[in-house]
Amino acid sequence: MLWFQGNSMQLARSSFGLFLRNCSASKTTLPVLTLFTKDPCPLCDEAKEVLKPYENRFILQEVNITLPENSVWYERYKFDIPVFHLNGQFLMMHRVNTSKLEKQLLKLEQQSTGG
Repeated sequence: MLWFQGNSMQLARSSFGLFLRNCSASKTTLPVLTLFTKDPCPLCDEAKEVLKPYENRFILQEVNITLPENSVWYERYKFDIPVFHLNGQFLMMHRVNTSKLEKQLLKLEQQSTGG
């Protein structure tokens, strides 16, 4: 599991760079699980613990919604963190739903292997 913090442009560049390296290293690309968070966030800390068994199946990207460059995400999610997106699509909020996460990861893994 890889973690990113900082402004959105740096996240995009870092994620894209990882994407390119991942593509060249293997034919399978890990999906990006984005965690919308703030500091402190005890539920986010709990969620990260729940995610540990899955850490080799995605790249974790953290977005601190309290940073000025993330004000759009702050307005959207200020009362709902933690919020998770998988490859840019909303997945879940408040707590990790492991069955939902597993289902979506399997779907993406099958698509990437042509299965």
